[in-house]
Amino acid sequence: MKALVTGGTGLVGRYIVEDLLAAGCEVAVAGRREPAKGLFSGPVGFREFTLDAGDHPDALFEGATSLVHAAFGHVPGRYRGGEGDDPAAFRRRNLEGTVRLFEAAKRAGVRRAVFLSSRAVYDGMSPGTALAEDAELAPSSLYGAVKLGCEQALAALDGPGFTTASLRLTGVYGDLRPNKWDGLIADYLAGRSVPVRAGSEVHGRDVGRAVQLMLEADAARVGGGSFNISDLVVDTRDILSAVRQANGSPHPLPGRGDTDAVAEMECGRIRALGWKPGGRALFEATLAGLANPLS
Repeated sequence: MKALVTGGTGLVGRYIVEDLLAAGCEVAVAGRREPAKGLFSGPVGFREFTLDAGDHPDALFEGATSLVHAAFGHVPGRYRGGEGDDPAAFRRRNLEGTVRLFEAAKRAGVRRAVFLSSRAVYDGMSPGTALAEDAELAPSSLYGAVKLGCEQALAALDGPGFTTASLRLTGVYGDLRPNKWDGLIADYLAGRSVPVRAGSEVHGRDVGRAVQLMLEADAARVGGGSFNISDLVVDTRDILSAVRQANGSPHPLPGRGDTDAVAEMECGRIRALGWKPGGRALFEATLAGLANPLS
């Protein structure tokens, strides 16, 4: 398999690239700049790409049998609200630009396409409503609306010779550095106050395995579908408890976040394909590895 991964140097994209490399795939990343030397564990090609571009040349997909679209343009550090003060450009780049990418991939002969969507497609649903793939959706956030629009456009392109699937990801954590929890852990170990929040999480390596399933499963089981990808509901105290146990920090832990208020995503559809996330054991092992701050 030869895979093209847009946004492959990003927080989530790196896990996908590493999983594909481990599976023996030939991988090229598409983005604005070439990956830094040594960023990946194996050789990775590079194709210049931006979501702002017009029609994408066939050369972007040369040799690729599959596309994994992880790129997304937003204000740094923000997804919901990532449009900043220019929602029109946000929509043009991330919805219209993504649709053009999918259409170009199909014309170029790519056989499979996987889109990294988000649990934000469920934004605005009533508390207590099951977050299931067949729910009726009308996202209240622009981020969620754009992600859902991309899903729908990709599903409409599904057909013989072009199998498509979307993965609705929750918060993605992991062990690669830099890490989204570096600041939180550094503040705690320094005795500074930390924010208390609760949310759903999934390890980046479990995301990589889900992507691989979409690329390898029988087309009849995944084609045109959307799949929830989530594992645990945790809070700040859970994260720092694992750090404290590994590091021996004397600082007190923060209070509990409201985990009961976090709607869990139903993941039976992806589990039926054989997906098994790492659960609490992987969560604690990952935090133990992050317990020592960056030098």
